[in-house]
Amino acid sequence: MKSSTKDNIEGKIHQVKGKVKQTIGSVAKDRDLEAEGKIENLEGKVQEKVGEIKKVAGK
Repeated sequence: MKSSTKDNIEGKIHQVKGKVKQTIGSVAKDRDLEAEGKIENLEGKVQEKVGEIKKVAGK
């Protein structure tokens, strides 16, 4: 599997996990878990963009 494809997939996984944590944290009124979910979601978006850049660069 290409590095760019791997980054895209892992980025999407982190986004989903982040959204789940964020939702659970919101429902449970756990601000720490909600913040952790937001951060993981953002990290996933960044990783996905890295994969797109690698794909454009041909790596």
